[in-house]
Amino acid sequence: MNDDSIASKPEHYGFLQVPNYSMIAFSSAIEALRMANRDADKELYRWSIYTIDGLPEKASSGLEVTPDNSIENATDVSILFVCGGSDIADSWSKQMQFALRRFAKRSNVILGALCTGSYLLARAGLLDGYRCTIHWENIASLREDFPEVLVTDDLFLFDRDRITCAGGQATMDMMLKLIESRHGNKLVTHISEQFMCERIRSSDDRQRIPLHLALGSNQPKLTEAVTLMEANIEEPISLDELSSYVGISRRQLERLFQKHLNCVPTRYYLNLRLNRARLLLLQTSKSIVDIALACGFISAPHFSKCYRDLFGIPPRDERRKLQAKSADDRVDSAS
Repeated sequence: MNDDSIASKPEHYGFLQVPNYSMIAFSSAIEALRMANRDADKELYRWSIYTIDGLPEKASSGLEVTPDNSIENATDVSILFVCGGSDIADSWSKQMQFALRRFAKRSNVILGALCTGSYLLARAGLLDGYRCTIHWENIASLREDFPEVLVTDDLFLFDRDRITCAGGQATMDMMLKLIESRHGNKLVTHISEQFMCERIRSSDDRQRIPLHLALGSNQPKLTEAVTLMEANIEEPISLDELSSYVGISRRQLERLFQKHLNCVPTRYYLNLRLNRARLLLLQTSKSIVDIALACGFISAPHFSKCYRDLFGIPPRDERRKLQAKSADDRVDSAS
């Protein structure tokens, strides 16, 4: 078979539905592939839907989609996505473990997970040593139950032969990045325009986890401290002031941050300001100097150094990359 025939063969993705799977995560993935085929005017992708026994599973919304086959009859898929949702632990079975491990042994198959599907991959021992993500409601429990898994709060993650996604609208971001890696930015731009998607978020973006849920109701002092940080981005307050406002010692505050957020307060505060700066950089026309001042940095060079240390690229270069992409998009739209 020559390279042209390989390139023209549609890529086949499989979706394993489990009880109470998230319909928005599943449908976002399918719709991205459908639109890729439509905009390319050829079949770039095809997909199949599987369940453990070949019978329909209800989504958490109560809707059902007729599967194509049982998972044991799934063949020639390049990526198998486990579609999770609510009550994911109830979906576990020895049959599930066997099916997932059987796929993992195939050298040419990537295993993926949508929403809480990462739990099933982790329980099957298929995420040990991998970086992965999961819906924010399940991050803490996944870390506790599977210490060998490197759990993050990313929207989605590509790590070797594993792809995981937090679910919801992040599934669309992930699929567009996946399509872009195969077929380029022009096609993805057209797809995002069709779906009226203003910005495709990257794997660097983080889930917005409600603080009280991330920390728990038994950490009111820490929650109060972070809330004060979020309210004082432009004019950061010192750690001594922060501890005074919260009503505990500086040392106690540092211990709380280290124990529950795995970093010192100054680092958390800096990352908070830099993430706010990144949103302003990507979503507004403010100058870099103005963004630096708006996020509490005393100089643009200091801001640029901190930004590069966190995101791996200077703010000026990131904006240029965004502007170049926008210019390319305009050219593509006009052609």
